[in-house]
Amino acid sequence: MVIEVEHLHKAYGSTVAVDDLSFAIGEDEIFGVLGPNGAGKTTTVECVIGLRTPDAGRIRVLGLDPATDRAALHAVVGVQLQSSALPDKLRVGEILDLYQSFYQRPADIPELVEALGLGDKQRAYYKTLSGGQKQRLSIALALIGRPRIAVLDEMTTGLDPQARRDTWELIQNVRGHGVTIVLVTHFMDEAERLCDRAALIDRGRLVALGTPNELAEQAGGRKQVRFLPSAAFDDQLLLSRPEVNSLAHQGRHVLVTGSGDLVNAVTLTLASAGVTAHDIQMSSASLEDAFVALTGRHAHDEDEEGDTP
Repeated sequence: MVIEVEHLHKAYGSTVAVDDLSFAIGEDEIFGVLGPNGAGKTTTVECVIGLRTPDAGRIRVLGLDPATDRAALHAVVGVQLQSSALPDKLRVGEILDLYQSFYQRPADIPELVEALGLGDKQRAYYKTLSGGQKQRLSIALALIGRPRIAVLDEMTTGLDPQARRDTWELIQNVRGHGVTIVLVTHFMDEAERLCDRAALIDRGRLVALGTPNELAEQAGGRKQVRFLPSAAFDDQLLLSRPEVNSLAHQGRHVLVTGSGDLVNAVTLTLASAGVTAHDIQMSSASLEDAFVALTGRHAHDEDEEGDTP
């Protein structure tokens, strides 16, 4: 494993931010650390990269101990923090050149800034950048050293929809070059799109661990099919199927909720009765559903207490 976290514990006074947290991340994975604001996500990754010292537990990153091997660790790990600041009067190009000088084999700057939509901002002062542009620059700085591991904390916060999608594509391309990515986010659609596996964290504890599909199944594996029938039919025709849990009429449409191969169960059963399902719309349980089912609250909810004091 590239990253191993065992029984991690971190508290700030009487506030426990991370409580007995364990997980492992494999090589070339995009691994999500998911949860609402205040769940302990940022504290966890800051311990992993050596910015904070845990109160208890064991962490290894590429075999290195973040507490004692910080210099070696920072040479192979790129980090985009949730919040960071750079000198207002430095230009974007100057910042990139400075960070590039820290590494023996830096990434190609023109390629990186174009991918992140900063190609026309290299002469702009940092203080003139919008929040979204500062976020993109922070991602560029995390990737400029061609790291073996990239830790990205809320990387698309403040980005418009197109910029988010462009960033997702960039991250997938970076992983394709052999980089392991730790993606810290409370955006469940982002995790579903990008992550191979994810850890759901709530109030500092691990709630669930697995692929997005495995986690969604923990929400009960709920699936829904909405369709327009070509003719009236007896509801019991579908309700008698083991895949079907419930059926509701929505005007002329019918909404069926169930599990398993629900779409085929509905369409084939209707066809056997001479009814055709038109305008079929399908949905299934999501990571958001899984989080609600496992914690009783939404990932966008905020705790009264944050990650840090």
